[in-house]
Amino acid sequence: MAILFNIIVISGKAIRRLLKTAIFFFAVFLGFFHLNANAAIHQQSSNTSIFNNEKTDIGRHIVPRISVAETVVRSFTFMYEISGVITSNPGYGTDGGLIQQIDRRRDGPFLIRFLIAVIIYSIFSMLVLLLIILLHRNKLEMIEEMTQELKERYQELLMDYLFDEDHQGETLDKIKKVAGDSFKRQILMSQMKDLMINLSGDAAEKLKDLYYRLDLDRDSEEKAFSKKWHIKVRGFRELALMNVTRANDEIVRCLHSRNSILRMEAQLALVRLGEEDRYAFLDHLERPFTPWEQLNVHQTIVSHNLEIPKFERWLSSSNPTVVNFSLRMITLFNQKKSWEKVAELLDSPYYNVREEAIKTLGELRIKNAIPLLKQHYKTEKYENSLEIVKAIRKMPDESVLNFLKLVIDKEDDIQLQIEAAKAIYEMGEPGIKALRKIMKSEYKNYQIIIKHVLDRRI
Repeated sequence: MAILFNIIVISGKAIRRLLKTAIFFFAVFLGFFHLNANAAIHQQSSNTSIFNNEKTDIGRHIVPRISVAETVVRSFTFMYEISGVITSNPGYGTDGGLIQQIDRRRDGPFLIRFLIAVIIYSIFSMLVLLLIILLHRNKLEMIEEMTQELKERYQELLMDYLFDEDHQGETLDKIKKVAGDSFKRQILMSQMKDLMINLSGDAAEKLKDLYYRLDLDRDSEEKAFSKKWHIKVRGFRELALMNVTRANDEIVRCLHSRNSILRMEAQLALVRLGEEDRYAFLDHLERPFTPWEQLNVHQTIVSHNLEIPKFERWLSSSNPTVVNFSLRMITLFNQKKSWEKVAELLDSPYYNVREEAIKTLGELRIKNAIPLLKQHYKTEKYENSLEIVKAIRKMPDESVLNFLKLVIDKEDDIQLQIEAAKAIYEMGEPGIKALRKIMKSEYKNYQIIIKHVLDRRI
């Protein structure tokens, strides 16, 4: 019964092939309808000509019976006419054209019988498709029910294996017996993954030992070398979770994949599987290191409490997205000792790298970098100039008071003036006195800007 069920339940490709066949016969039906209409018009024209000439010998106008082969030729002729083949025929549309020659040999009764056959075939095809869909749906429901039963069974056996040491060998035999094929082994692996995430210490080691004793590590390795990307991703996750490094070379190769999901999973796997250098993958990245990939790497570092490297190592990378990631990590992990190399990036040819370097210096509160920021203020684009003023605001220093006054006085952009006024206000009492003095200026915009900054309700 199972064999019959698997034979009947065919794949989606087979269903599409059946649909294409049904559409083809529908096109044949349209072809015969078209030819029948032309024949009727032609017959009517012939009958009119007979009556006008007062000829009553209608027998000679009877169209001779045609064979099945000729009928098929007519249908294909109409299909070619649609695609433009007959349109290019010089005789098309004239009295000696191919269509009219075929029309003169029309046999109506045979056409009716053929159309009935097409209708019966269509109904039969629809019933077959309906049966296939219902059987396929039934199979999916059976798989879902079986999966749920296996999950419950595996959860019970895994708990017994981990916490009932007296019957551990017996439980192992039961697990091997239940996990008898690849489908059941995959469900077992998914349950072990879910359990491993929440385990630590001896329980986690026992689960890893079970993973090796069931040869699931070989299954994971085979998945990592699969040609299908979604299976490779599954293998990478399993290998990373169980700390299996045999497929590291294949994972490194996938760092250059065009598939962004596969590329990200390879990065995350290497962060966990790197034996000597977890972050060496950053040296090999050639494609852009997207913000989503960066976020996932950071999350992996934090959630698994991995050691944090000195990210200044990648500030000289030829990949600007890797440089930006390193700058963000320097900020998040407060690596102030790297500020000099960060300051060197103020001369980077990449606008986004310069912007990130300015933000990093501001977040780290590196007052020694203030002269460099002032130096680059005039040569930067508007957005980066604004970031420089914001960075200076985060590290108040009276030495920049005159510079900020010049920004308020010389710049026409309101946003720059407001940020400069806020930076002066952050200096405390000396800054507030300076703002009040500026407010007495006759230039009306000073009043609006400084009142806005001094108003603590805003």
